[in-house]
Amino acid sequence: MKLVKLLSIYCLSILVFASCDVDFYTEDDVVYTPAPTVTLEQVVSSYDLWYVDIEQTSGSAYIPFMEKAFTLSFRGGDVWANNNLAGIGSQGNGYGIPVGYYDIFDHDLDISHDIDGFFSFEVNVLSSNSIELYYRPGNTSFILKGYQRSTFDYDRLFYDNVHFFLQEYAAWEKIYTSDQGALNEFDAENFLQFLPASGGGNFKSSQDHNGTSVANVYWDYTGIYDVENVSGDPYLKYLTLDYDYFSNEYFELTIINDNTIELYHQASGTVYRFRGKGYIQYKAAEEGKPRVKEALIAKQIEELKALKS
Repeated sequence: MKLVKLLSIYCLSILVFASCDVDFYTEDDVVYTPAPTVTLEQVVSSYDLWYVDIEQTSGSAYIPFMEKAFTLSFRGGDVWANNNLAGIGSQGNGYGIPVGYYDIFDHDLDISHDIDGFFSFEVNVLSSNSIELYYRPGNTSFILKGYQRSTFDYDRLFYDNVHFFLQEYAAWEKIYTSDQGALNEFDAENFLQFLPASGGGNFKSSQDHNGTSVANVYWDYTGIYDVENVSGDPYLKYLTLDYDYFSNEYFELTIINDNTIELYHQASGTVYRFRGKGYIQYKAAEEGKPRVKEALIAKQIEELKALKS
């Protein structure tokens, strides 16, 4: 990849000026004065949050902490990340959790992650609020977009990625079934588990008695699930659970709070509520839930479906 000189576009930005040797003068005395130089430290710390736009990632290198971070922050030498959706906006005052530290050398941003180790990125400024982190050894580029906490839409981030939220608990236990609604097969399901994937993937269900510890749950069934948007309502989702033995189950999915979801069973008119058990703090590489690109997501779902046919 041919790297554009650091801060080239910032020469035109009101936020920063690139380290370009551009002079200005007064008409009276024609005294040339160098334009102020802005450091890379000032660039990366100019925004509270850098949203990792995973859809624009290019290259083959897999860097776990970059894949699972929704946002990164660079604060006085420390790297912070929002890796989880549960509690996002409040955890760490909106920054998330500390995950490592960083150093800056010329045009390079060096990050030492607590778990994943050391990575050196070349930085290219794309616009006044967008930068590229280029990892040369893997020929991989990450695009980050800058935001301030006061204006960042945490709710939108949450609902755009609800499928990840479902994966942040080891299991979901049924805590409520409405009196209204026809009897149906799903009434017997007391536990759900959503396995790490993006957009959809495998789920498990169990009819074990309420109160069973997650470690002792016997999972009766493994199938495919999918989460889809509802046109015109960003706070509502469609959840499909594919049960072979009694076909698909369709629900309207609503988030009640950071550990409770509501499922409206469209066929029977029954409302269920499930509470998350065993919160998973995503930090270590082995815990990762990589946010793979949509093309790969679609491929994974099709492969799962092909295995069933």
